[in-house]
Amino acid sequence: MAEPPKTPLLLIRGLMREQRHWGDFIRVLQLQFPLADIITLDLPGNGHLYESASPKTIADMTEALRQQLTPLQRASPLNLIALSMGGMIAIDWMARYPKEIATGVLINTSVGHYAPFYQRLRWQNYLIFLKMGWQSPAQREQAILGLTSNFERDNAELLKNWQCWQQQYPVSGENAFNQLLASALFNPIKKPLHPLLIITSTADHLVDYYCSVRLHQAWQTAFAQHDTAGHDLPLDDPLWVSQMIKNWLDSLISQVFYLGI
Repeated sequence: MAEPPKTPLLLIRGLMREQRHWGDFIRVLQLQFPLADIITLDLPGNGHLYESASPKTIADMTEALRQQLTPLQRASPLNLIALSMGGMIAIDWMARYPKEIATGVLINTSVGHYAPFYQRLRWQNYLIFLKMGWQSPAQREQAILGLTSNFERDNAELLKNWQCWQQQYPVSGENAFNQLLASALFNPIKKPLHPLLIITSTADHLVDYYCSVRLHQAWQTAFAQHDTAGHDLPLDDPLWVSQMIKNWLDSLISQVFYLGI
């Protein structure tokens, strides 16, 4: 039997993060899908697009990512793997451009219709976010690492990299606010028609994992739960996340969904 053609895996990060923050997850994911083209992009206001204004709506973020794709990358439906705010973009993309997407993996995301604001951003962290307003960029990166990772929060080399990236491509206060605003206002009701896998961690200290549980229950999606990793699951346990995605896509293929990976 001939090998199926490769289909792109598009990775979408979250709030104030860039493509380099995927770290070792890209390498580990590529081992699971050696034929797949793994695509990483930056949102306006983040990474190499730091000088651009961040959109104030999730829909405009979707458009910004779509415009960055090459004709070759558009040739096949995309498999989206999206973290946090990236999951909101994935949901919007699937809803408005269904033919462009094959599947969606939503990691530790949340939407307003299914969870209150104090769970979408845990109320215990409000003071930490307020303090970020007058902290140095290096201090903010340390705070973000502490909020989003349970396994790597004391990784000095990783923190140094994050601080260097922020110095190289600084996220402005205005762009951070725009991204927060877009996330807070995102409130879809309809379930995308695509196969969906929702992944969450019960030890997420940034977003209450019940946000993912309720979305899974409302939309009747496939579901995987990690019990110890933090909000940035691909950082804390890249092998587990990639294996969950591989197992799920394999199960879809066995159910006659041909994904081309």
